[in-house]
Amino acid sequence: MNNHLIYKIALTMVPLVGPKLARNLIAYCGSPEAVFTENKRHLVKIPGIGTMIADSIAGFNGFARAEKELEFVEKNKINVLFYLDEDYPERLRDLEDAPLILYFKGNSKLNKPKVLGIVGTRKASNYGKNFCNNIVEALKDYNPLIISGLAFGIDYCAHKAALANQLETVAVLGHGLDTLYPSQHRSIALEMIEKGGLITEFISGTTPEKQNFPQRNRIVAGMIDALLVVETGVSGGALITAEITNSYNREVFAVPGRIDDDLSAGCNNLIKKNKACLIENVADIAFHLGWDIIQKQHNDKKNVIAMLDEQEKLIYNFIKNKDKIHIDQIAAETGKTISELSVLLLELEFKGLLITLPGKFYKV
Repeated sequence: MNNHLIYKIALTMVPLVGPKLARNLIAYCGSPEAVFTENKRHLVKIPGIGTMIADSIAGFNGFARAEKELEFVEKNKINVLFYLDEDYPERLRDLEDAPLILYFKGNSKLNKPKVLGIVGTRKASNYGKNFCNNIVEALKDYNPLIISGLAFGIDYCAHKAALANQLETVAVLGHGLDTLYPSQHRSIALEMIEKGGLITEFISGTTPEKQNFPQRNRIVAGMIDALLVVETGVSGGALITAEITNSYNREVFAVPGRIDDDLSAGCNNLIKKNKACLIENVADIAFHLGWDIIQKQHNDKKNVIAMLDEQEKLIYNFIKNKDKIHIDQIAAETGKTISELSVLLLELEFKGLLITLPGKFYKV
């Protein structure tokens, strides 16, 4: 049994202790386990704690439930991402209300270079669905991770379009991973586990209660570079997500609609109040996020690689999938002498395809 993980899970279950206080407690005590073994007299002196919360920690009796959750995640091959872990979404990590733990079932890398959230109304019109399908298809060249919430309407459309265009897509859920809401989306959720994933901060047994979804929305907003609101009325979860995204100083984009269309009223208001940039096509998104510059650099690199001679390609292809590798290992596995390698490695470095690390290590 992973005792360290039990304490991490347990800390998320302590009454009155939210993510911000939990991280504060860990910073002062040194680890989740130390929080529970710390003397109560010391706990009350930690900023933001006080007697009531110290009593809640000292009197915590939910370790059996934490053990049960650990059994559940191990049985179902769920990744438990602690906020200090390398795989935890880095865009989310530094936000003060970021979850201490995320439960993730899937294959996607959550820290891809480009991450876009797409949200909107549950009662999407053909206009909204068509725009969503077209914009996701056009995004294929940029290969972003698409984040949404698996709800009816625009969320579902975004996930489905991403899968159809071989883009990874992740749904942020408002309940535990032992259930699925809405149940009608089970088949696409299973496909997403293979080509993206499902992620939540809620332990198993947590049902999709109304109050969970604003919490879910902050995770969507925190994981992304920008949010695209395709279609929404004057109220609803998409606008809550847009407000949170703005508060995190991330870009918000909105698709305009007719002034007499209730389903476009929310988007039109976001644009009118300068809370979102008007978006007509994928070029607008790429321009605001600087993706075309990144894409040009990527294309330039591809051109340089295409011009390599056979020996340079041999060494480049050997190194490119390694984290880092020593010159002696390159020589041993490619049959090159150190003097031959030194010339080839220098050429690759001059061409911007290779980085030299201390100790004669190299990486792409």
